[in-house]
Amino acid sequence: MTFLEILEKTLLQDERFIAEDGKVLKAKVYDAAMAMDEDLLHLLLSEQVLKDHFFKKVNDTFIFDKVEFTWVLNSREFLPESYTMYKNKIGLVDSSGDLISQKQDVTLVWPYKDCVLEGGQTKDDEKRDEVFYNETLAPDQVTRLLYPKALANAKRYSYAGDYDLTGKAVGGEGTVTCEETTEFLDDDNMIVKGNNLLALSSLLRRYEGKVKLIYIDPPYYFNKNISEDSFKYNSNFHLSSWLTFLKNRLTLAWDLLAPKGTIWIHIGEDGMHYLKVLADDVFGKEHFVATLPRKTRDGKSDVPFNLSQDFDFILVYAKADESDATVGRNVKRKYYETDDFPGRLWRTADMTSQRTIYERPNSNFTMVNPKTGKEYPVNPKRSWAVTEETFETYYQAGGIGFPDDYDFMSGERPFRRVFKDEDDQNQKPTAVYSDFLLRDFIENLMLKTKNKDGNDEIDALFTRDEFDYAKPENLIKSLLEVTTQDCDLILDFFMGSATTQAVALKMNRRFIGIEQMDYINTVSVPRLCKVVEGEQGGISKDVDWSGGGSFVYCELAERSETLIKQLQSAEDSKPILAILDEATEKGLLRPSVLPDDLKKTREEFLEFSLDEQRRLVMELLDKNKLYVNLCDMEDENMSLSESSKAFTRSFYNLDKDTEV
Repeated sequence: MTFLEILEKTLLQDERFIAEDGKVLKAKVYDAAMAMDEDLLHLLLSEQVLKDHFFKKVNDTFIFDKVEFTWVLNSREFLPESYTMYKNKIGLVDSSGDLISQKQDVTLVWPYKDCVLEGGQTKDDEKRDEVFYNETLAPDQVTRLLYPKALANAKRYSYAGDYDLTGKAVGGEGTVTCEETTEFLDDDNMIVKGNNLLALSSLLRRYEGKVKLIYIDPPYYFNKNISEDSFKYNSNFHLSSWLTFLKNRLTLAWDLLAPKGTIWIHIGEDGMHYLKVLADDVFGKEHFVATLPRKTRDGKSDVPFNLSQDFDFILVYAKADESDATVGRNVKRKYYETDDFPGRLWRTADMTSQRTIYERPNSNFTMVNPKTGKEYPVNPKRSWAVTEETFETYYQAGGIGFPDDYDFMSGERPFRRVFKDEDDQNQKPTAVYSDFLLRDFIENLMLKTKNKDGNDEIDALFTRDEFDYAKPENLIKSLLEVTTQDCDLILDFFMGSATTQAVALKMNRRFIGIEQMDYINTVSVPRLCKVVEGEQGGISKDVDWSGGGSFVYCELAERSETLIKQLQSAEDSKPILAILDEATEKGLLRPSVLPDDLKKTREEFLEFSLDEQRRLVMELLDKNKLYVNLCDMEDENMSLSESSKAFTRSFYNLDKDTEV
């Protein structure tokens, strides 16, 4: 074996340095060398040839020559980069972007203020390795990429049964009908299949400033590569890639949020503080509301530092000022009807202030009931809420009452009288006080919304194999109760198993869900059909759910995306070449690539491994042509059906002759 072959074989003994194609990950080896990684040094010392070449002996101590090692590592003789040379030959500029996988990282710099990370983060149910793409785009490319997209394959799922006057299903179990639709209505619920970055940019046309609540459970960032994750696709991102991935989606989400609306972002501990800084930048730190913990599990013993961290977190931001009541709760109040105020229901409230009589000397007086003459001395630590001078005005208006006025009234203190018509006119909801949070909201987050609860709900509907680590319905119910009212619009653009949409339907909220994974048709949509039919899992009994409702499913109209799916499943070079020919014929390649150059280098192309061939074709495709832009919808080359065109026009509120 040659020296370089020995080096390669030695490095491949450490799984950290192995790429998905079985080659050495130079970047990982370089980082380990710079860090004087003990395992790497041990490997090199274990092979005499490498020991002699990369180490110098000084006073019986071996000194590692990092300069020599990195020079050899980066030399073209070590793992010749024929792949890179070929890309340059056909007009593809070499980049540092590579596969995002559990075995390697991708470092993404931000050369432009509004650069975009395009993400094809999809893995099918068989968890087959696929081609990812990870590119930094210039601003003009971003604009074209984020054009509104045409919509296709629209279907309406609705309850086929009887309804009462409130719209609830009656008469026992019903069924769900599914039919093609060309019309989208203002009150329709919506499910979109496709890349969520592109879907969000398309939703802006119709929903900008109209979404009351956004809840997302995005891919988590992990300090270590792990297999346990709530997503079927790989979320072991490099930090810079992960932040860029979220930054562009959060920017669009903020534009969709309504005034006084809120966004709730679920995140693990490794990424929480990085995301907080990013979100402060995107939303403005003045819009930060809270960081809420959620208990995910019961404690474990086999944990780092012998401390079981059993929480994840929810970052909350509001498109509002501090004085706005973006979070509130419905309070069931007890009202009285008495002869002295006929036709006006009233309730009692506290008549004291939190300030002392020394802070409010004008409120330091003994209150006397004008009807009975009974005296009520002031509490020095809590002065009256009215002054001695304003007492009579408030009393004559009915704003002050005394317990000795009524036989049914208990208590020994005067009270503030609040009329129901005043409550009805007050638009500000009751504040979410800490006692309420501790009793209900936080109690749910700490005790009743663990991962196991979500898993059990999915198990009851399907099987655990279908979807892991779904969030429980009670979590979403808790959020909706303090942020939304009936018919408010809810958005979740990392839809997953459709927990958010299921809860929204059961609580009479409108919803939009976005998901690009294929399990949208095996888990998400079937789950919502079960909800429409009246399934009784999750929160159904708590909210008296009996079924009903409807939703519209559609897809971003694909163009090159269908080729990508074929590319992922190709098992030999023949279908890969067919895909390349089709992309060339349809003009789907990058403008910098000349078809003639591809023809001349076909034999050279076939010398690469199948993975390298897939990667090359992926890089050759123009990512701006993955989906059909709205402005190109009428182009015959897009092959969009007339029904899909009609639905697209309906969604965007366009007349047939309107130019887009």
